[in-house]
Amino acid sequence: MPSAVGFSIETAYYHATQSTDPSLNVTRGNNAISGLYTSSNFLLVTPTYAMPTPSLGGQMEFSVTFQMGNYTAADAGTTIADSMTAMGDLSPMVAQKWVWDVHNLMVYGAGNVPIGNYDPSRLATTGLGRWAVDGGLGYTYYDDKSGREFSAVLGLTYNFMNQSTAYQSGMDLHLDLSASQALNDNVYAGVVGYIYNQITGDTGSGATLGAFPARVIGVGPQLGYNFTLGGRDIQMNGRSYYEIAGQNRPAGWNAWLTFTVALAKSEK
Repeated sequence: MPSAVGFSIETAYYHATQSTDPSLNVTRGNNAISGLYTSSNFLLVTPTYAMPTPSLGGQMEFSVTFQMGNYTAADAGTTIADSMTAMGDLSPMVAQKWVWDVHNLMVYGAGNVPIGNYDPSRLATTGLGRWAVDGGLGYTYYDDKSGREFSAVLGLTYNFMNQSTAYQSGMDLHLDLSASQALNDNVYAGVVGYIYNQITGDTGSGATLGAFPARVIGVGPQLGYNFTLGGRDIQMNGRSYYEIAGQNRPAGWNAWLTFTVALAKSEK
C-alpha cells in the first residue's frame, strides 16, 4: 500500500535458526560438511522516500536497506564451528504504487549489492558474495470499514556469478502472502507465508552438485499495532515463519520484528 509522503525509516530485527540435510555432504572451503546448523541475528535499517508528487498516476518511492548482524554456523558431525559479526549486503529498491478504492497494486525493482563481509573459505559469512537483481508485482486488498486485508507479492530473482567460487545460483520465484483482520482501530492479527522455488539450475565450475534446485515453504502468525505519536504515524509488526518442504537449502524457522516511523507529521 502507499507509504506516508516524504521520509520514513523502518528498523527490523531478524532471527533465524536453520539446518541442512545431513545427507548432502557438501564442502565449504577446505571443510567437508555433514549437517550444518546455523543461527542468524541481524538488524536492518531501511530509509524510504515516497514522492509527494503523483507519478504515472500513482506514487513512486525509493528505499535502501542496510544490514549488520551475526551469523553462526556449526557442523553437527564434527567440532567445526564459525561465527562472524559484520556488515551485510546493501539492498536498493524502487516501487511504483496505485490505489483504486480497496485495491492496491505495486510493481518494484530491487537488487543486492555485495558490500558485506564474505569469505568463501569460512562457514560463517554475512554477505552473499554476488550481485543480484529482483523484480515483481504486488497486490493488496484492504477494506478500511471491515478491517480485512489480503496481500500477495510475486517476485523473480536473477543471481549473478559468484566470482570467488565460480558458482552461479539459478533464478528463483518467490511468493509472499499476508492476511489479517483488524481487532480494533490500532491492533490487527493474521497469518503470513511464503513460497520459494528455484526455477533454473545452478551453474559454473563450482557447482559440483549439479543443478541443485532449492525450494521451501514458510507459514506462521503475525500481530501488528499502528498508532500515532507526536503527530507521526508509527507501525509495529511481529511475525514468525515455520518452514516445511525444504529441499537443497537450510530450513527451520525465522522471526521478524519491525518498527516503522513516518518522519513527516500526519494530516489526520
